[in-house]
Formats: sequence, C-alpha cells, structure tokens
Amino acid sequence: MDPLPVVRAGLVLLIDAQPEMDVVVEAGDADEALRAIDRLRRTRLVALIGLALEGERDGPWLIRSLRERHPSLTIFAVGANAEPTTISRSLFVGADGFVDKNVDPAAFVAAIQKASDGEMVLVGPPSESVGVIAEGIERGIDLDARLTARERQVLAVAAEGLTARQIGVRLGVQERTVTTHLARIYGKLGVGNRLAAVRVAARSGLVTVGAPE
Repeated sequence: MDPLPVVRAGLVLLIDAQPEMDVVVEAGDADEALRAIDRLRRTRLVALIGLALEGERDGPWLIRSLRERHPSLTIFAVGANAEPTTISRSLFVGADGFVDKNVDPAAFVAAIQKASDGEMVLVGPPSESVGVIAEGIERGIDLDARLTARERQVLAVAAEGLTARQIGVRLGVQERTVTTHLARIYGKLGVGNRLAAVRVAARSGLVTVGAPE
C-alpha cells in the first residue's frame, strides 16, 4: 500500500519478478487496503505499508488496524528517509519490520523474504538512529500500558486540536466525561495540560499531532 501510483507500480514490477513472490493486491489508501486484505484467504501474506500515507488514517493507523484484524499477517513498513519516531511508532503498533526505499532492490527483496520467514527486520535507517528507534518503542509500550483504551482514544482526538466539547461530540460522550478523562491522562503522564500530554504521546508515537477530522 502506497499513496503514490508510480511507487506502487515499481514495487509490483520488482516483486512480481521474483520466482517465489507475487502481488495479489495493491491499494492507494487505508480504506482500500483494509477492504482488499479482508477479502483475501491466503495463509502466507506480507503487507507492505507505505509510511508516506498521511492524515488521520496514516501508515501506523493502518498497521494497527491490520494487526488487530489479521494477527497472523506479516506487516512490513516501507518509507523513504523516514523519521526514527515514525519507524518506532510503526513497529510499536504492530509492524514486523521496516525497510527504506533507498536500499538496493536486492536488499529490499531479501528484507521482505526475511520478514515473511518470521524475522524482525530493520533495513535502511542509519546506525545512529537504531537506538532512537528502540527508545521510541520502549516509551510507546510504557505509555500504552498506562492509559486505558478510552484514554488513548481521547488523547488521539485531542491531538487534532479539538475542544473538550468537540471531542465529546466526536466520541459520543458528555463534555465533563472528556475533561475527566483528560485529567486522568495528565496525572498518568505527569504533565499539567493538554499540550504537554500531546507532546509526550507524539514523541512516543501514540498520536499524530494535527491529524484532520
């Protein structure tokens, strides 16, 4: 899955040229990808998720959704010069590995094969970024364990810049319920306001700041 048609076409040509690989579906956005993969009945599949997908349903959002709906699916994040925090977020929410689009085609194919064999693969990021990526995953796991599912949901919507009343409308709850959730979130994260909470969560890859409605 990649939002750019030219990139998708190039990946299809590369993968279909391999003797033991073939592309069974391609998609340009998260909804199309979910629908397509839901229809597949193959037991051994590798989903390549482009991190160039932006907005509320970005690459990490799609990775999390696929992991929840298809636990046995091999999910591979793909990006070009991706930020370490973005890679951390992708691995944290369920990707089995990451490969940079700038690597040699043979290395790209080899990375896919290793991931399909059950290996955790990280190909492409500079060596100095690996520590940052690992730290990001650890922070994300820590925060994810502290917050309830509803608190994570409230925080994700709050990152869009909505007021407590707007968050309540979005989630179908009362405004005072939202403010209660926010107060608990601040306490758990050790911060005093929404901006600080969103910053902490964004650094850990739990939310995307400024995601559109």
